[in-house]
Amino acid sequence: MANRKSKTSTRSSARRVQAKEKPARKPKPAPARKRGSADKAIASDFALRDHLLHLLRGGGAHADFEHAIAGMPSKLHGAAVAGAAHSPWQLLEHMRIAQWDILEFSRNPKHVSPKWPEGYWPPSSTPAEGEWDRSVNAFRSDLKAMETLVSAADDLFARIPGGNGQTLLREALLVADHNAYHLGQFIQLRRLLGAWQD
Repeated sequence: MANRKSKTSTRSSARRVQAKEKPARKPKPAPARKRGSADKAIASDFALRDHLLHLLRGGGAHADFEHAIAGMPSKLHGAAVAGAAHSPWQLLEHMRIAQWDILEFSRNPKHVSPKWPEGYWPPSSTPAEGEWDRSVNAFRSDLKAMETLVSAADDLFARIPGGNGQTLLREALLVADHNAYHLGQFIQLRRLLGAWQD
């Protein structure tokens, strides 16, 4: 009887040793992410940015800034047109100020916008010497900066710091929409002034 107990105890001890020596199970690898869905998301992001840049540059049905201002006679920069609320200069400078404001809001959390509405329009209907060219060059520079923001942003849908829910996508669309609206007015003024050829 004593021998049987001794053998049983020995076998139990052997099983415990084997259990300790048994290699641990390797954890199951995480399921691989579907490459197709990731590639599709990246492609959609590139497509969205491409559409935005096309829109900002006056693509599609939108008016093109360079085409709208090309060949505008300097003597008509401050011209008044019966029934029109603004001169060509006022529209140009308004577009520049509004675009600059949206750009700075999009990239500078400490930006303070001008007072509405007087801060968004020039005080005079006629530009001083050199003002027209400075406004045109600043508009071009700020538009290019907005395009760079759209191209380089990590996430077009991320909320802009300092805002109240706005995204870079929204602000880029706002720039394109606002510019297209006033460029249409600008071209109409040129037609009325006899300074536009379709």
